Amino acid sequence: MTGFGSRTAGHDVRVTRRPAQRAATGTVAPVPPATRASRPGWRDPRLWLGVLIVAVSVVAGARLLAAADDTVAVWAVAADAGPGAQLSAGDLVAHRVRFADGDDLGRYFSVEDELPGDLRLVRGVSAGELLPRAAIGDAEADADTVELPVAIDAEQVPGSVQAGSVVSVYLLGGRRDAGVPPLEDVTVVDAPALETTFGATTGRRQLVLAVPEAAAAAFLDALGRVDDPLLTVTRRD
Repeated sequence: MTGFGSRTAGHDVRVTRRPAQRAATGTVAPVPPATRASRPGWRDPRLWLGVLIVAVSVVAGARLLAAADDTVAVWAVAADAGPGAQLSAGDLVAHRVRFADGDDLGRYFSVEDELPGDLRLVRGVSAGELLPRAAIGDAEADADTVELPVAIDAEQVPGSVQAGSVVSVYLLGGRRDAGVPPLEDVTVVDAPALETTFGATTGRRQLVLAVPEAAAAAFLDALGRVDDPLLTVTRRD
């Protein structure tokens, strides 16, 4: 105990200072030791549960996508081809198609079907078109197809016409009453290129066409009765 004195009115006054009391009494609660979080080991069932959930999700997603893809791989022709054209495996490409009616698949050749040994066309097909079963005939049935050479002014022949193109030939000039039947959807067997002069083509261009014999005979017979015929060619896209 400490104190200090002062003199007031002839009397000694002594003030004493007591030690401060503790705000709290008793023992302090012990602090629990810190623990570190440990990674789950391979024996932890939670790990295997998570792996199982991921595996089930992957399998279910794959089956869902497979069920949604109902397209079928079908053979299509890679380039234009007309009646009498002989196709090989190299002339075909696979396209995936979704048919609204499942019965329509039977009208074409799927990639799983065995192709006929003789893929000879009885009608023209365009590049990218699915190959119909109805367009395929046998060689004996198409034995009447002949190669018909036709000379046409160069400016009346599209520049894209080449061997394998499917074209139609029409009469533009000459006697209108000649009744020349057009040659429609015939295959170009050969199309020799014209020589160019200063970047321009001149003269007449020869096209060798695969035409049924009867149609070729009728065309030549009618064309022979026309004075100065003017023919033009259109190409199927």
